[in-house]
Amino acid sequence: MKSIEQWINIVNSNQKLVDNGKWLNICFTFGYGNNDYLFEINNGRILSINRRTLQTKSGIFKIHADTKCWEKHWLTIPPRDYHDIFAMLAKKIVTIDGNLIPLIQNLQYFKDIIASKRKIITD
Repeated sequence: MKSIEQWINIVNSNQKLVDNGKWLNICFTFGYGNNDYLFEINNGRILSINRRTLQTKSGIFKIHADTKCWEKHWLTIPPRDYHDIFAMLAKKIVTIDGNLIPLIQNLQYFKDIIASKRKIITD
């Protein structure tokens, strides 16, 4: 999928963002509507984003929302409550579960890689 390749390139070409995650080696699950995607991250770089085909494959934590919610989040200027993952969590727009320690320890990194998809949509 072209937009996934673009997303990986946007994140990996942002040296400041990669540096923020330089100690991070993890797989997490990103839920987009009815589909789950596994993000493989090594030293702050996204190695791959693959659609989860087996329920037994999963990341250490999962962030999930329906497609309309993510589309609002990725607008150039998102509406109130859609601008930030934790604002979305407080309004029960997004769900987060699993081992949240790596998410909290690297919160800005994860918020930035998810928000970086805005560059694809606005271009």
